[in-house]
Parts: sequence; C-alpha cells; structure tokens
Amino acid sequence: MTQILKGAIMAKRIVSASSLAAAVLITIALVMAVSPKVQANAEQPVSAGADVKIDNFAFGPQTLTVTVGTTVTWTNRDDIPHTVVSTDGVFKSKVRDTDETFSYKFDKEGTYPYYCSLHPKMTGQVVVH
Repeated sequence: MTQILKGAIMAKRIVSASSLAAAVLITIALVMAVSPKVQANAEQPVSAGADVKIDNFAFGPQTLTVTVGTTVTWTNRDDIPHTVVSTDGVFKSKVRDTDETFSYKFDKEGTYPYYCSLHPKMTGQVVVH
C-alpha cells in the first residue's frame, strides 16, 4: 500500500505543478492582452529620404516639406542636363545628366529655395520642420 500512496502523492504533485504552469501562462496572456501596444517611432516622424524629380524643365514637387534630418534626392529624368543650386549657397550640385542624382541632408529647420543654374526659371523649395 505504500507504493500506491507514493504514486498518489506523486500524481498530486504533477497535477499541482501543471496547474501552476497553466495559471502562470494564463496570467501572462491576460497581461499582454490588456497592455498598451508599443510601436517603434509611432509618434515621431522618421527621417527617411524624399525625392524630387526633374522633368520637362520643372522640379516636382515644386515645394517639398520634410522633417529635420531628411535626405532629399533630386533625379534628372529630363533629356537634357540640369543642376540643383540653393539660392542661399547652402548646396550646389554639379551638372546632372539624364538619370543622374544629387542628394543633400537637411539638418536645420528653414525654407531652402533652389533653382537650376542652366535654366534659372526652373525653381523649387524645400521646407524643413
């Protein structure tokens, strides 16, 4: 009978351990279900890149609004060369042929007007917040 008693005690311990493990798992699941979800950069804008297309003697978009830290890339999609030159001397590209690019990272807030030095009527601006 001692063997039967030992077996009953062991079975009771296994059931108790299983019940405890199940209770812990249920508690964790409930805590996770009611906790607020956290998302990386959910409320802060990401300083990703932005693009300006040069085509048909125009910058598109003509006005681009970005956050501080954004790198803007101009791509010449026109059949003739163009430049990207800041009117304030902040940035200046070399002559860009078809499909060539120029990039500049905006680290300060402000409005940055620019133009094509080969075709001065081509203008645009980057607004940085």
